Amino acid sequence: MRPSTHFLLTRRAARISDAPASLLPVALKAAEITSDLVRTRVPGLLTAKGDRDMATEVDYAVECAVRDYLKERTPNIAILGEEEGITGDTTSDLLWAVDPVDGTANFVRGIPLCGFSLGLIERGRPVVGVIDLPFLSTRYHAAQHTGAYVGDRRIQASMTTDLKDAIVAIGDYAVGDGSEAKNPIRIALTERLAANVQRVRMLGSAPIDLAWVAEGKLDASITLSNKPWDTAAGIIIAREAGTKVTDQDGTDHTSNSVATIATTAPLAEPIEKLICSAKRRGDLNQST
Repeated sequence: MRPSTHFLLTRRAARISDAPASLLPVALKAAEITSDLVRTRVPGLLTAKGDRDMATEVDYAVECAVRDYLKERTPNIAILGEEEGITGDTTSDLLWAVDPVDGTANFVRGIPLCGFSLGLIERGRPVVGVIDLPFLSTRYHAAQHTGAYVGDRRIQASMTTDLKDAIVAIGDYAVGDGSEAKNPIRIALTERLAANVQRVRMLGSAPIDLAWVAEGKLDASITLSNKPWDTAAGIIIAREAGTKVTDQDGTDHTSNSVATIATTAPLAEPIEKLICSAKRRGDLNQST
């Protein structure tokens, strides 16, 4: 994939700036490394991580390769990976958040909706993000105050203003411990969305949901969780594209948020109301 003009300018800026955004070239290079690994290897043996949760040999190989690269290029920044946890100086203001293959269930079945996500978090807020979708030959990137891009094309959120015209993605239903308490709300939310929006989509990858909201393919994405390796890169890409990213109660999204909601500005309030209604219904279903 040809480097974008934006990337080349940012690479030159990195030589003269210590700002976190100057680390975008590092994140883009990490994506190049991982894209080749994901495209050229079969998933291999599966490791069970819990009820209906798994990792492939490729997940571990990609995370290992990224960690080695990031340690070499940014030795003073801690790294949080989905498979290997956190390493490095955790007192730093900066943290890399890595998901080697988001959408592992899709990857295992040969469904191309999966990808690599790498975000740089500064004091709880993402400032750099790269999402690479190797089987779609697509790479998204953003740095704070510089815009969001797919390749060398700048992207922006859709102009949809009416809920009935919106295509909305929702995150996977919960599995494992606590899923019986979590899923009534998710199911109630699905019902409300189905009754009010144009279409509902469950793509199986939070980074794809967020990147496609940023690009205007989707009008909103609702993920009722907030794991940094899943969301950090997508949040900064979505924000730089003009998307509003909040917690489930409509407050500005931070690392302490319990959910990750990305919408066009006009849809934020009606989506919040649907989530509140679903929570009431889900809580009622649990108590009966």
